[in-house]
Amino acid sequence: MTLAASRPRPARDAAPRPGRARHPLRAEAVRGFAPWAGAAVLLTLATALAATSEQWQGGWAETRDRVHTTAVLLGVPLALAAGCRQGGRERRRRTEELLATAARGRTAGFLASALPLALWVAAGYTAAAVLALCATWYCATGDRPHLATPLADAAVLVSASLAGQVAGRVVPRRLTAPLLAVAAYVGLGVLGHGDGGSLRNLSPLGEGSPTEVPAAWQPVATVVWTGGLAAGAVLAYTARRRAAALVPLTAAAVAGVLLVGAGDGLRRAHPLAHRQVCDTSTTPQVCVNARYRKLLPQVRDALSGLTDRLDGVRNVPVRFEDLPGRPGPDEVELPMTTPIGRSVVRGRLTDPGEFAWAAGVMLRGRGECDNLAPHVTRADDAVEHYLAPSPLERSFDTQRAARGEQEPFTRARARLASMGEEERRAWLSAYFAARGDCAARGVPAL
Repeated sequence: MTLAASRPRPARDAAPRPGRARHPLRAEAVRGFAPWAGAAVLLTLATALAATSEQWQGGWAETRDRVHTTAVLLGVPLALAAGCRQGGRERRRRTEELLATAARGRTAGFLASALPLALWVAAGYTAAAVLALCATWYCATGDRPHLATPLADAAVLVSASLAGQVAGRVVPRRLTAPLLAVAAYVGLGVLGHGDGGSLRNLSPLGEGSPTEVPAAWQPVATVVWTGGLAAGAVLAYTARRRAAALVPLTAAAVAGVLLVGAGDGLRRAHPLAHRQVCDTSTTPQVCVNARYRKLLPQVRDALSGLTDRLDGVRNVPVRFEDLPGRPGPDEVELPMTTPIGRSVVRGRLTDPGEFAWAAGVMLRGRGECDNLAPHVTRADDAVEHYLAPSPLERSFDTQRAARGEQEPFTRARARLASMGEEERRAWLSAYFAARGDCAARGVPAL
């Protein structure tokens, strides 16, 4: 008897496990044009900021203004162009009729394409802004970070991206994106910097200075103004009931009226701009604006030679001051009214010797006088040489020597240097009694 070979029982097909449905935004957010657009925003803004880093790095207000200007002038046109290119994609691919048959509504389909791009644009700007803040953090000279403006700028870039998406769908031509970017750049520049009166407040660019801060409601109003216009354009293009666009457009109109009506009230004085910190151990005292309080030790050290030589001299100003406006009658302006990028770069004095010389010139107070008497010119030169000589003094001396005019200046310097301590203090006291007087009748001769 033969045994029949047993057949293996057929295995049951394994039931497929239900996979986790992927969100429709994932494909747009991970692949395609949106990540490249975010990278382009980051690269453009970071490059522009790095090229001008000496003009803002180290000052929080300067960093805020530079990042804001760069984001609006470069970021907004780039976001509009990116959105426009993305919006015209269906027409270029000839898939409009196919997408029209999809189960999703027109608004949902629009947002599935527009939101990933807008978020990537905002992410690129955010990365550039964070890099700028970190670059200022390690060499900040005082003050504190200003975060309201960068947050508002991120919302403005999102609005620009959405508006560009609508423009790309309405006018799906290859030249629409670059032309829209150029028009936005020119329009923002003209409206923001032109003589448009209160209408310039409608531009996200705005105008300001490091001694001012935006009013607390201004960033919110700007976001509502730009966001309302973008949302109105989206709803007018995608919603079944286009009357829904009136809601965001009404909010934008209210915000626009507030911005225009505010006039010059959009900005107020920086809370630290009218304060200063002083070192009272020197003569004259040395004060710096409270926004740059960490610079005080460097400024004091740079002026130490000058202040030591003025110890015991009468009629000198009480202090070097660093406040907006003209100094008081017993004060002299510190040569540091706009330090970032000039006398100060990345939290350090660029040339302490030149800074001390400029302070000495401010101290004598005759920088705007013309046709001074020869003995006054020689006295000014001798005092300058004694207190803090110019880094270019040798060049000036060579030029005067070529004209045969240097010998009287050399004798005057030698005469002041050869005086005894008490005699020199008395002479300097008489000299500073006539400071600021262009007639300079009381200046003693050398």
